[in-house]
Amino acid sequence: MIVDGTLITCDRVAADRPFYSGKHKQHGMNIQVVAAPDGEPLWTSWSLPGAVRDTRAARVWKISERIEAAGLIGLGDKGYVGLADVVFCPFKGRGKPQWKKDANSADAKLRSPGERAIAQLKQWDILRRLRCCPQRAGEITRAVLVLQLREAG
Repeated sequence: MIVDGTLITCDRVAADRPFYSGKHKQHGMNIQVVAAPDGEPLWTSWSLPGAVRDTRAARVWKISERIEAAGLIGLGDKGYVGLADVVFCPFKGRGKPQWKKDANSADAKLRSPGERAIAQLKQWDILRRLRCCPQRAGEITRAVLVLQLREAG
């Protein structure tokens, strides 16, 4: 399983600090996506404010526990370091030895279908920028996932 998070941007004013993602410098909602190794999106979370980091969001939705209960392993990016033993992440830091760089490169190749899964979901115009209540981002994303899976099947 490939675990990744994305920010669904929304229209908010500067007073809405919980929705502001410092990483993306935009207001939005954090959505977690679990994808199959072939890039097929399998599950999306409900939404959390954009200020919530990926590790915290994964803990809220108990993603690592669900992966472990299924007897699978997960791959995550550097935002999931320290989440759980069943979610493997790349090495952080500068000046890494070559073997760590090679491991990170191999990890990125394995995680790329997860990025493609998010890109497939964001192809839908409604997810490019929300112009409704941000709390509905999770509902909308899950509806798009159902439509996406129906098209593929």
